[in-house]
Amino acid sequence: MPGIPDPANALRRSHRILILGRTGTGKTTLARKLAACIDVPHIELDALYFGPAFTTVPLAVLRERTSAALSGDRWVTDGNKAAVRDLVWPRADTVIWLDYPLRVSLWRLGKRAIRRTSVLKSETANAEIKGGFIKKLFLGARGVLTALRSHRGQRRLYPKLFAEPQNQHLAIVRLRSPRATDRWLEHVLVVEPPAVTRLSRRSSGRQ
Repeated sequence: MPGIPDPANALRRSHRILILGRTGTGKTTLARKLAACIDVPHIELDALYFGPAFTTVPLAVLRERTSAALSGDRWVTDGNKAAVRDLVWPRADTVIWLDYPLRVSLWRLGKRAIRRTSVLKSETANAEIKGGFIKKLFLGARGVLTALRSHRGQRRLYPKLFAEPQNQHLAIVRLRSPRATDRWLEHVLVVEPPAVTRLSRRSSGRQ
């Protein structure tokens, strides 16, 4: 039907895309790449939540930032935060769910932790710098625990949420492996190359 997104095959009707998935699935990496390919802003929800030195902002500030960031007509965003779900999901028209096996998340989180450890060893003994990287390592360990806890939880929760009446406007693509994601991305970008997307949007703006 005209105007209804069909993100499994093309993105021309997907104007506001939300990428979901466990910690370590590569949500932000995919969101950044997809946004660049279709020439729309990328909004990282974690970046709205974390302040300097990995501090976090109050919930009221996060909600205000989220509402402002998602007020535009076109964007790609990534994040699972339940605290702002009521702000993000109604605005989105498309969901890309990275529902990978748990081993994928753990492998990627492990590699991330090793990189952070290497950086820490290469830094000076400055207490402030060292403390910041130790906090990074702590956050990495917490990410592993989050992935373990959310593996079954998301698989139970998300289908229930997708079935609720208020979420029936969402077009959903469920991708079950990094390879499936690569194939999907290649397919939709071949069907609708970035240059065509930009030309179409500029032409519609002149009408």
